[in-house]
Amino acid sequence: MILAGDVGGTKVHLALYSFAGGRLSAVRDHKFPATEFATLDEVVKAFLAQAGESKEEIVAACFGCPGPVRDGRLKLTNLPWTLDERELVKSLGIQHIFLINDLEANGYGIPELAPEKVFTLHAGDEEFGGHRGLVSAGTGLGEALLIWDAKKQRHTPLPSEGGHCDFAPRTDREIELLNYLRRTLNGRVSFERVVSGIGIKNVYAFLRDDRKMDEPAWLRERMENEDPNAVIGQCGEDGSSEICFETLQIFASAFGAEAGNVALKVLAMGGIYLGGGIAPKILKTMENGAFMQAFRDKGRLSPLLEAVPVRIILDDTCALLGAAAFAEARAAEISGRSERAAS
Repeated sequence: MILAGDVGGTKVHLALYSFAGGRLSAVRDHKFPATEFATLDEVVKAFLAQAGESKEEIVAACFGCPGPVRDGRLKLTNLPWTLDERELVKSLGIQHIFLINDLEANGYGIPELAPEKVFTLHAGDEEFGGHRGLVSAGTGLGEALLIWDAKKQRHTPLPSEGGHCDFAPRTDREIELLNYLRRTLNGRVSFERVVSGIGIKNVYAFLRDDRKMDEPAWLRERMENEDPNAVIGQCGEDGSSEICFETLQIFASAFGAEAGNVALKVLAMGGIYLGGGIAPKILKTMENGAFMQAFRDKGRLSPLLEAVPVRIILDDTCALLGAAAFAEARAAEISGRSERAAS
């Protein structure tokens, strides 16, 4: 079996996979609140204890984590954890353990997705193929480049921290948003401050506090007592709140602009994939034009962007699938035995 993990700032999602006919097959999975554990080791041990699996049954493990991995080691930004492949091997007793960037894991997961788990937002021109881009808006904004290797006939994900690049406003309203965020954040503004869960709340606050859009009492009460992003998403999608609707329009437009930037930088004729938890929850907004208009609005290069397919990942286990695929492939390279090929 293969152990896979998607490590976030608030939760750790773990899963066990086997192979059937060369395809990954989920055995079981569970989500753990990260803040209730002192280390990743403790989470993994709790997961394995649930069903009494033996670590000897696990041939390899991989964990997708936010942030750059250097020499098999990284320090998480939203948790007081420092992870090291070598220390995890000793602690967990699993021979092959790998740490990779969470967007890298998502990139490896895309080929493992079932067709119905991918929503085509824009068909583009399918005949070209080539490099791909991955832009994931969730708690933060993750980005990766998926480089096409014609010889091996596969994409190799290259992790990046592109979501932390400078926010580039394109309209008068976005310039006003930038100035508002510069004041409230006391300085520099990255794309993540607009295109993410954090960003949605920032845009809403801008419209309420700076543009003085009305926040009805019923909406204010819901924002105070429920998950603000869930409220904004629901009320923006169903049209029950003007301020929520406008928040999603600004978000989608900025999201589209940055996805278009990534498409230009990597010449993503193989497509742009939109990951993260936000896009699947606001499909009506993503389809209403603001995203694609901003995506294509690249001046003389607009015809090139028109040819780029844009797809939304609907499967929230994509990073787990990618981590499992990576673990199996790397362990097979080291040991000379492939679990996938043997299935």
